[in-house]
Amino acid sequence: MDQAEQLRNIIKQQNKKQHLARVITVTSGKGGVGKSNVSVNLAIQLSRLNKKVVVLDADFGLANVEVMLGIRPQYNLADLMFKGKSLQDVISPGPENIGFISGGSGLRELTNLNRDQVQSLVRMMYGLDSIADVVIIDTGAGISSSVIDLVLASSEVLLVATPEPTSITDAYALLKTLCRNKDFDAAETKIRMIANRTHGYSEGKELFDKLDTVVEKFLKMNMEYLGYIPYDEKLPKAVMKQQPVSIAYPNAVSSRAMLDLAMVLENGVEGNMQTEQRGLSGLFAKMFHYRKV
Repeated sequence: MDQAEQLRNIIKQQNKKQHLARVITVTSGKGGVGKSNVSVNLAIQLSRLNKKVVVLDADFGLANVEVMLGIRPQYNLADLMFKGKSLQDVISPGPENIGFISGGSGLRELTNLNRDQVQSLVRMMYGLDSIADVVIIDTGAGISSSVIDLVLASSEVLLVATPEPTSITDAYALLKTLCRNKDFDAAETKIRMIANRTHGYSEGKELFDKLDTVVEKFLKMNMEYLGYIPYDEKLPKAVMKQQPVSIAYPNAVSSRAMLDLAMVLENGVEGNMQTEQRGLSGLFAKMFHYRKV
């Protein structure tokens, strides 16, 4: 029995008896478009909607999520995998009852895991599935292999873009890279775009339509529009305070927009979700399958 078959058996056995978290991967084609702000504030707003939320920071070398939450974690994902720390050890408590896991260098080191370590990690992730309703993964920016691996393994992806031409071009480049990967399965992946820093609904919808037109024409991919977040001077002020804008300025226009997006996401779950929920453990298992560990 090969590694992939062993992982599939673990998933099947556990899925029969355990709750699986909803995993939402937030990504972008370039840095500086507000991806981490979206991840953190969506987590806050989903928690306010009575969901147990954990944020996994997979943006290596940059502590954006830590800064925004005002948290300095003692341990990270690498400590879970290589230093014997428990899942509870690596989850730092955040504001509004959200949890936070620093990826550290852990995800980069996945390729060095042996078979037993892979199976152990997948089993440990079931612990997170059992305590969280939603896991939000904040990826790095761009189209590095670590970002593409995470997006490939995800069934639900939020693509953040701004009206800047470079943001649109880089978002398309990410989707093009994804589409051309032999492991990408469009039928199992729901990709929804968030238009950030817009000057109203019309600009946000125009941004989506512009990107969607070329994506549909040249990549033959289906993409949906989740909504927009207006430009808001309160947002950078909140970052300076090391607080999510949803906490520092709960009535700011960007805070209200984040709540609207969270409600759309929540209604999607309560309604007819088309994506398979396989939890964080399933996401990691799929990543290892792609890497043929």
